[in-house]
Amino acid sequence: MTSPPQLLTDPFLQLPTPNSVRVVWFTEFAGNKHLVSYGENLAIKVLATTTKLSRTREDQQSRVGSQTQDGQIYQNPVYRHIWRHEAEITGLIPNTRIPYQITSVREDNQSVSSEVFTLAPTPTPNTPLKILLTSDHQIKPMVAANLQKVVETVGRVDAVWFAGDLANIPDRASEWFDDNRGGAFFPCLQGRAKYEIEHNGIKTSYTGGQIIQHAPMFTCIGNHEIMGRYAQKGSLNEEFNDTIPRAAALKLYGEQSLKENSFNTDTYEEIFTLPQSSEGGKTYYATTFGDVRLVVLYATNMWRYTTNEGKYKGKYGEPETELNNPQEWGYGQHIYEPIAQGSQQYNWLVQELNSPEFKKAKYKIVMLHHPPHTLGDNIIPAYTDPVQMIEQDETGNIQAVRYEYPKQADYIIRDVLPLLEAAEVQLVFFGHSHLWNRFCSPSGMHFLETSNVGNSYGAAYGKTKRKNLPPWESQDYVASGDPYGLVPLTPTIAPILDEDGQPMPYIASNDITVFSIFDTGTGTVSSYRFDTRKLDGEVIKFDEFKLRADS
Repeated sequence: MTSPPQLLTDPFLQLPTPNSVRVVWFTEFAGNKHLVSYGENLAIKVLATTTKLSRTREDQQSRVGSQTQDGQIYQNPVYRHIWRHEAEITGLIPNTRIPYQITSVREDNQSVSSEVFTLAPTPTPNTPLKILLTSDHQIKPMVAANLQKVVETVGRVDAVWFAGDLANIPDRASEWFDDNRGGAFFPCLQGRAKYEIEHNGIKTSYTGGQIIQHAPMFTCIGNHEIMGRYAQKGSLNEEFNDTIPRAAALKLYGEQSLKENSFNTDTYEEIFTLPQSSEGGKTYYATTFGDVRLVVLYATNMWRYTTNEGKYKGKYGEPETELNNPQEWGYGQHIYEPIAQGSQQYNWLVQELNSPEFKKAKYKIVMLHHPPHTLGDNIIPAYTDPVQMIEQDETGNIQAVRYEYPKQADYIIRDVLPLLEAAEVQLVFFGHSHLWNRFCSPSGMHFLETSNVGNSYGAAYGKTKRKNLPPWESQDYVASGDPYGLVPLTPTIAPILDEDGQPMPYIASNDITVFSIFDTGTGTVSSYRFDTRKLDGEVIKFDEFKLRADS
């Protein structure tokens, strides 16, 4: 007997317009037919278009099926067959929510349907909305608890803004769909997770939250949406870590298959249907949602270890064992998409900030992955192209390859932020450092990093220094605090106290998880924390600030 068909995900909503929205879901069978039923008594039906993901694989580090340890089933990357289904629901009435349900029919004509959820088009101006601000899930331990508490605390949200780093290895299918530890990306955001957290011998299971079945999600690219040179390494982790700049790939391999030999965002772009710009496609774009103009940038670079000992491709130097083999160089923390003044993305941003849609918006918000201001480690080194220095002996043999990152050349600080200040952006939202902290510029532009959803790598504040500094002294690498001089703001309601009883201007914890909600009706951004060590603990609103509304 053939087992009944199953959905790989519940449906989720994408790309709302004033009178339509897309419904997307995944299966592990191509099927005969896939459709959405919607409206009164689910009487209206529309067929979905089906495509196949091209690069989803599993490997020795996957936790999928019965593989619970490295290499039990997979000894190398193996392609996994996954189909994506998308239907456009049209003729919708503004501010009116209607029921919908998906059905997939397998090749043997057996069918499977989802529960009934609700959808709506883009809200009209002056509609009060609750928007979840999140990032850096990366299959981390507290994500399911975090999202479960979102739903329990604020109910249904109207949209999700996701500031990058959705999964950990983007081509590893199970991280998106069905990691057997129970905390994959879609299950957590759809209330179908089953992730256990243990404290003092007591296990608590969290399901995540039923969120994106009802609310559209807008995402941006972080460093964990990017895969490296395709199929040249023995594991997906190695392939992920094997990115090199396009310019280096051009010199090494020529014009043909340039993307295959540098880096790609294929799986990310195949999974999501997003607003697009003519210049950047899905990678950077702007959209209007209710009273908000959301501008999404592609601002992320390759994360590398500090060390370059042995075969490590480091932030500050090439592997000691590969100095005469440029094909094995990492080229430092190279930037994936230019954003410096004069670049295509920069010019697009200038145009967007001068557009009627942007100027008339009540709230002007920019989302990117890389932090402009943070106490986190990942703001060092500066967001600029690595300056390569090659040291050779008298015979021409390479003795060292090292990289400097001049702080004054940080493209976000030097080029992007002056544009945003001049355009009177009220909020810049970002992730990357796995903590919560916020700042405000002298002009009143707010900066919020609310990425402590699953684990944290600490905050460089007070006596605590950053761990990723180069082995030489330089004013370009600031050991503590925000490198660009802003003072972190202490939470306004219930800050956590340090060991001396003083309020801390950040949360960097592997036990406390944080989420933030933007309420467009009041213009307030509220942040909440939940301590997973306290089984019956309450969710605490610990910070709130208000955005200036433009009429």
